[in-house]
Amino acid sequence: MADDTLNVMAVVGSLNKSAITRQVINHIAERMRGPGVDVDVLDLLAEPLALFNPDIAREAEGFSGLKQRVERADVYILGTPDYHGSISSAMKNFLDHFWHEFAGKLFVTIVASHEKGLTVTDQLRTVARQCYAWTLPYGASFSDQLDFKDGQIVNEGFKQRLEMMMQDARTYGRVLAQQRKNDLAGTAPGFMAKHRR
Repeated sequence: MADDTLNVMAVVGSLNKSAITRQVINHIAERMRGPGVDVDVLDLLAEPLALFNPDIAREAEGFSGLKQRVERADVYILGTPDYHGSISSAMKNFLDHFWHEFAGKLFVTIVASHEKGLTVTDQLRTVARQCYAWTLPYGASFSDQLDFKDGQIVNEGFKQRLEMMMQDARTYGRVLAQQRKNDLAGTAPGFMAKHRR
C-alpha cells in the first residue's frame, strides 16, 4: 500500500438509471472516504465495458486505464442486483475482464434482492476463490421496498450491517494488503509467489 492508503474500488453492477444498488454503493463510498482510505467508484452505467472478448478486450480503448485502477485497489466492494438468483451481466462482464489483479485482495459483496441474495453472494465468492482473492465471511443484502424510502436507508438493521461491513473492509483490507505486499516482496512459498515480478 503506497503511503499506507487503503485503496477501495466500489463497483456499481447495475445499469438501471434509478438503481438502489448505485445509491448504496455511493453511500458506502462517502462513508468510507477519509484519512487513509481512498475510494474509486466504478459505475458500469457511466463507464460501460464492451462484452468480454479475450481476443481483443485488453486492446480496447480505455482498458489500460481501467486495469491500472483495478490493480491499485486493495479491496473491491461489489454491488449487484439479484437477477434470477445470479449476478448481473454487467458485474459478470467486469469480473471476466480481470484475474491476476484480484489475487490476494478482499471482495466485499452487496446484493439488491427481494430474497436474501445468498446464491448471488455465493457466486461472487466463487469468483474470488477462482482468482485467489479473499472474501468477508458474510455479505449484505437489501430490498428497496423494505430498506429504502426517498433515497434514504430506513432499516436500522441494514444500516448497522453496512457500518460493520465498512469497518471490516477497512480492517481486513489493510491486513491483507500488508500481507500481500510482504508476500510479493519476499521469498517464502505461498500462493502469491507466482505473482512476483
